[in-house]
Amino acid sequence: MVVSTLQRPTLILNRNWQPVGVTTVARAVVKIWNETARVVDPADYQTYSWSDWAQFQPEDNELSIQSSHSRFRVPEVITLLKYDRVPRNVVTFSRRNVFKRDRFTCQYCGCQPGSEELTIDHVLPRSQGGETSWENCVLACVECNSCKAAHTPRQAGMKLLKEPVRPKWKPFYAMQSIRIDSWSRFISETYWNVELES
Repeated sequence: MVVSTLQRPTLILNRNWQPVGVTTVARAVVKIWNETARVVDPADYQTYSWSDWAQFQPEDNELSIQSSHSRFRVPEVITLLKYDRVPRNVVTFSRRNVFKRDRFTCQYCGCQPGSEELTIDHVLPRSQGGETSWENCVLACVECNSCKAAHTPRQAGMKLLKEPVRPKWKPFYAMQSIRIDSWSRFISETYWNVELES
């Protein structure tokens, strides 16, 4: 998937330099321009205002933003100037996020056949009063889903690989195809392993 430069992700740090979210480059530039955030240079941790940042000329192979008169380096990390709390967010239940939580893996047999061959299964079937929730839905391959049918795993003689739970929210961008290497200076490896949107 091709992503325009302005829609690429920028990591947001609070003023204590904790990761608190991700925004687009376009929104990050507005925050820098409005002086509610500064650019953080991941190479040396220096912070820059818009006027300071605009002085740097991007290298030929570096991502940049082109205006009518100038080219600007893309900010990969910004820090907010007046925001010091970590937001309390929850992961929204959605088909997309169930696929992410279960890592595109059938929770009965462990296969990874591809998203077209995976379905969302209600552990306690809806016909038996099961709800559509984080704690009752898992990915199942078509074959396992057919075998289980309208039964519980116990009734069908099947076992879950792990109990389904609501995942913890992490300030991470939902796009799987983009990983910004410079973020590793600010985000531990566990953030890379859970890619869920709020």
